[in-house]
Amino acid sequence: MQTGLDIFEKEWPDKLKGTRAGLLVHPASVNRKLEHAVDCLLKTGKFELKALFGPQHGIRGETQDNMIEWKGFNDKKTGLPVYSLYSHTRKPDPSTLKDIDVMVIDMQDVGSRYYTFIWTMELCMQACDEMGKSVVILDRPNPIGGDLTEGPVLDMTYTSFVGQRPLPVRHGMTIGETGAYLKNEFYSSLDFHVIPMQGWKRDACFDETGIPWVMPSPNMPTIDTAIVYPGICLIEGTDLSEGRGTTRPFEIFGAPFIEPEALVKELQAFKLSGAVFRPLYFQPAFQKHAGKLCGGAQIHVMDREKFKPFKTGTAIIKAVHDLYPEHFKWKQPPYEYETEKMPIDILAGTDRFRKDIENGEPLERMEDWWKAQCLEFNRGVRKKYLIYE
Repeated sequence: MQTGLDIFEKEWPDKLKGTRAGLLVHPASVNRKLEHAVDCLLKTGKFELKALFGPQHGIRGETQDNMIEWKGFNDKKTGLPVYSLYSHTRKPDPSTLKDIDVMVIDMQDVGSRYYTFIWTMELCMQACDEMGKSVVILDRPNPIGGDLTEGPVLDMTYTSFVGQRPLPVRHGMTIGETGAYLKNEFYSSLDFHVIPMQGWKRDACFDETGIPWVMPSPNMPTIDTAIVYPGICLIEGTDLSEGRGTTRPFEIFGAPFIEPEALVKELQAFKLSGAVFRPLYFQPAFQKHAGKLCGGAQIHVMDREKFKPFKTGTAIIKAVHDLYPEHFKWKQPPYEYETEKMPIDILAGTDRFRKDIENGEPLERMEDWWKAQCLEFNRGVRKKYLIYE
């Protein structure tokens, strides 16, 4: 299997030869030999690399948490300016695009609507459309596979930086396919190109591609993290720890008021497929409940094909909400630059999710409405933009 970065020289659009390029990247923007995209693009004779751009967590992946901004700088190794797209602005300023003709985007996504890299990509597309610049996506695998979707489709009333356009939470698209959807639905005049992968299969998880996993962000250490993330990230919208500050973020969750065995017993009653829960105690080194002993559980995915991450994350929140009503709380704003809407509502992309949990709606009935939304989106929109069989 080869990514867009592996074959970009061979597949570079003829009309863009000899142009000036900007490059949006992060630490996982590497080829099969673990050579970074910056080094690969500097060596090419197809175009001249003029500037670098970086998303949330920094171009080097050094900023640990949400809403920790980073400033641009001049890269000592290349001499190129580095512009932050997670600071006073998340959309490229016109001044940063004036010396380039094309924005090249090469970022490893994780297949969840909340993960902000696809929205940084959209804001770059928006800026390039406004300024008459081109965009080229070097495509990469959806690490949790590209054949399954799950979770609510975003209601545009709840747009934010964790969801700017209608997509299911687990969207089952590559970053190139997502870009094609955004271009055709919202930026029809943009000069847009995707350099597709070769040899990728839609049902393949990342560890089946033969490509080494590199952390795209500090709390995405393994493919196991990415597999559970579409559901466990919901915990960011509560007072529970989602495992930040531990060595297994998003696989470990809990709070000081939770008794592990009682929680696991409650979760077992849901008869969730593909995963088991192990009771544990942990002490986060930072973020929620830092330095405090928390009770909770670790999720162990035993069958990836049967595992439903969003349903599982919902079950965890329902279980804690019902077991500990006097302790459980929804996180309050601000969250990812949203100062008014509830964090759980912008994560779910709707307030129906929160209200269903508050009203004791059965899990299976909740799943019915988001399954219907996914089916409608898949048939009406998503299928038009799938590049790979």
